[in-house]
Amino acid sequence: MASPARRLIAPFLVAASFAQAALGQVPGPRDLVGAARELYTSARYDEALAVLDDLRPADNGSAVSDRKAIEQYRSLCLLALGRGSEAESAIAAVVTADPAYQPNEVDASPRVRAAFSDVRKRLLPEIANAGYASAKAMFDRKDHLGAAQQFRQVISLLDDPDMGGKLTDLRMLASGFLDLAVAASTPPPAPPKPVVVAPPPPPPTPQRDPNRAYTMADKEVDAPVMLRQDMPRLTPAMKTQARDKGVVEIVIDELGRVTNVMIRESVHPMFDADLMTHAREWRYRPATLAGKPVRYRKMIQINVTRE
Repeated sequence: MASPARRLIAPFLVAASFAQAALGQVPGPRDLVGAARELYTSARYDEALAVLDDLRPADNGSAVSDRKAIEQYRSLCLLALGRGSEAESAIAAVVTADPAYQPNEVDASPRVRAAFSDVRKRLLPEIANAGYASAKAMFDRKDHLGAAQQFRQVISLLDDPDMGGKLTDLRMLASGFLDLAVAASTPPPAPPKPVVVAPPPPPPTPQRDPNRAYTMADKEVDAPVMLRQDMPRLTPAMKTQARDKGVVEIVIDELGRVTNVMIRESVHPMFDADLMTHAREWRYRPATLAGKPVRYRKMIQINVTRE
């Protein structure tokens, strides 16, 4: 036979079911937990407990969340009704489903919050050890991403004030394995792309100017090479009047011939005339620019010896 509380809540459940059916909906655990929450807020603890006792978590991904909500309000109702031992079992179910959960000041009185804290202090070390074992098993299976997430949860749990600073060694182990799991799950950096350095463009090929006579100032030009360069002789009479040095300028064409002769510094007038005659017979391997012969202007110094 149904309890008085269940007889009282039955009209509420029927009304809720018909209202949702009219909208094409089927009432689920979350809907009825909301109804139980409203009953609890109205201090109708027996009626709220009756609703919660008839609920079963949905068989889907929200099962853990549903179970936590059901047991959360079950424990609140049981504590409000003074049924401490039953409330403790419900609190244990909540803490097991969500170790981080603690009722706030709006949802629960100081007595309820103290009851939750007592149960958490007792259960958290066991839950932390189980979480560490689960994370370590993931790590050993090389599920490094899952292990890293689990190790973070364990460390957060070990830092909870209700742990009271217990299991410091376990925290060190969890932190160490967290670092290893993160390192193993981080993909190695992509190798740097090879830098293709284009070879520098070749220097522009010097263009030969047929109207120009190059000189030693033109560094890109290979100077002519002397093949024959006979000098006239100074007579004793010339030597008495000759200067110590003279300079002659010649132009050598693309065939290595001397095409122009000019005295820049005179040695002796008669010697200068002989020098210009001799210079016309001089021969050279012509100067070249980029492998091609070019005209070249050359200065030659004449040194007079008086022996």
